[in-house]
Amino acid sequence: MNFNQLFDRLKNLNAKTVAGPVFIVMLLAMMILPLPAIALDLLFTFNIALSILVLLIGLQTTKPLDFLAFPTVLLITTMLRLSLNVASTRLVLTEGHTGPSAAGKVIEAFGHFLIGGNYAVGIVVFIILTIINFTVVTKGAGRIAEVGARFTLDAMPGKQMAIDADLNSGLIGQEQARQRRTDIAQEAEFYGAMDGASKYVRGDAVAGILVIVVNIVGGLIVGMLQHDLSLATAAKNYTMLTIGDGLVAQIPSLVISVAAGIVISRVANHQDLGTQLTKQLFSNPKVLNITAIIMGGMGLIPGMPNVAFLLLAGILAAIAYSLKSKHQKEVAAEEQLKKDTPSENLEASWLDVIPVDALGLEVGFRLVPLVDMKQGGDLIKRIKALRKKFAQEVGFLTPAVHICDNLDLKPNGYSIKLKGVEVAQGESHIGQYLAINPGTVTQEIGGEITKDPAFGLPAVWVNHDQREDAQNNGYTVVDASTVVATHLNHIVGLYAAELLGHLEVQQLLSLLGKDSPKLVEDLVPKLLSVSVVQKVLQNLLSEGVPIRDMQTIMETLLEHSKQTQDPAELTAKVRIKLGRAITQKLFPNTNEMSVISLDTQLERILMQAVNTQSDSNAIEPGVAQTLAKEASAAAKKQEEMGFSPVLLVPSSLRLTLAKFLRRFSPNLRVLSHEELPDTKIIRVTNLIGEIA
Repeated sequence: MNFNQLFDRLKNLNAKTVAGPVFIVMLLAMMILPLPAIALDLLFTFNIALSILVLLIGLQTTKPLDFLAFPTVLLITTMLRLSLNVASTRLVLTEGHTGPSAAGKVIEAFGHFLIGGNYAVGIVVFIILTIINFTVVTKGAGRIAEVGARFTLDAMPGKQMAIDADLNSGLIGQEQARQRRTDIAQEAEFYGAMDGASKYVRGDAVAGILVIVVNIVGGLIVGMLQHDLSLATAAKNYTMLTIGDGLVAQIPSLVISVAAGIVISRVANHQDLGTQLTKQLFSNPKVLNITAIIMGGMGLIPGMPNVAFLLLAGILAAIAYSLKSKHQKEVAAEEQLKKDTPSENLEASWLDVIPVDALGLEVGFRLVPLVDMKQGGDLIKRIKALRKKFAQEVGFLTPAVHICDNLDLKPNGYSIKLKGVEVAQGESHIGQYLAINPGTVTQEIGGEITKDPAFGLPAVWVNHDQREDAQNNGYTVVDASTVVATHLNHIVGLYAAELLGHLEVQQLLSLLGKDSPKLVEDLVPKLLSVSVVQKVLQNLLSEGVPIRDMQTIMETLLEHSKQTQDPAELTAKVRIKLGRAITQKLFPNTNEMSVISLDTQLERILMQAVNTQSDSNAIEPGVAQTLAKEASAAAKKQEEMGFSPVLLVPSSLRLTLAKFLRRFSPNLRVLSHEELPDTKIIRVTNLIGEIA
């Protein structure tokens, strides 16, 4: 590499990129190269400013991960102080005989102004600061980091499972899941790094004590032997310089240690430390009044500093009075708003006819905070995310969920209604977590035994302090809001066909018309009415087939609508066209399909019955009973083997068996041979047997 190439590379370097290496090189240079007094003044001033900056950033963080660079900052600031100690020691020992300003104005100011020029006082102050830093602040911060690192690592598997559960239930997307996994990994790395980085500050405190002892002894030897100073003069000059040097380094060290303790002792919250402390300490007028009375009583005791106690009592009483007045004004404003609200008209009108909500959620009074965003409830936000995910996966947007409270429900109960009729109910407990047993639990945990309201899995309600234990034992742990949201999402999937109304179909046609206007124009309403299209789409949804591919669906309807207007026959044609998507959903990431099949004799009997009458009622009762029983058993066995419960039948039987078996085995999907792509390999793993 020639000089020009090297110059071009240096020219293209970003200033932020080279700042770190340059700073580290400068720190090392300070330990080796002698520095003038003016340079030490600038560097000591920079060290103080840097420590204050770090402290203020720590106060403004809302959670430890907001200051990920803190462990590195801790190391760099420690190295900066040690480098300054080395540089100042060199200057003190070489120039200390000239007077107290030998090592610069900053050290002189700390040696005279802060301790009044009394080196005995300076030694005591320095030792006290070092003890506070070493035994209290740094030790406590290190212990918090150590415990935080251990608990964070222990909880990682459970947190990962919770993320997977939220992702599978549709509460979060892939990008959010990826970000949450990254946050968990960063949290573990942060506490681990802080556990080690806190040792730097403790080592710095020990080094400060050793440096001051070495400087004093070395200064006395240099002053008396090399510069012929008396013991008193040498002790005064070198001790004052050493104490000033120690204080100017130890005070920023204490500030950085306080910042470390603040950052790692923060509990994750959306407020900075100042806002959080103000809100939690000075928001209760009753507590402030009691404190003011106690302080006022102490101020009336003879011999006490009456002015200080009474002044503080007055300030607290004033704050309490201000908070109480503000609360009374808010209450008065609410009452005035109620008075200004016009009274109800006793005369009945058409406005009294309230339309039925397509989808509703009613909650007991204890669950109201889940839907109240002012109280931190996130259920509404979760429901919005569920509707978005459902629209992306299924192909249409469900009606908005109408949420209200219902005092007739249990306090912790909720009810899901479809067009005004209750279709599901359950219970959820705010402040507790539902630990669901997915079948892989290593050790059971104590709590209120129940069942997952969405899927009926065995579960138990646990307290917050049992959450990590439950996750470590293999439970899937979700909070109260997730329980309700997951149940609602399950119900929306079950009743998707009923939620697809005339308005939603019109919206789908309008959306498709933007890309394929001629296709929509030629089909609706020339060949098919919107009602027929709606019925075809509902037929698909009732059997769990997404309608995202509206282009293919409409093209198939256009192709066959001249031969038939029957929604059932049109649905069968559409299913054949969507065969690849149907099988891909049931058998993802595999080219082999493990299915259930009918015995030849049973298939022949069913074919004869269907040819006579295309209705499930055409099946003879004894055959129907045996078919339902064996189909449910085969579906359960298929699931236990890890396969999707799919029954493969001739096309003439598919619709009849799908309608009949839906009530006995909702998870069983019935496919016809025509719906299977040619590339799939069929393997029969279960057989519905002969009829006696």
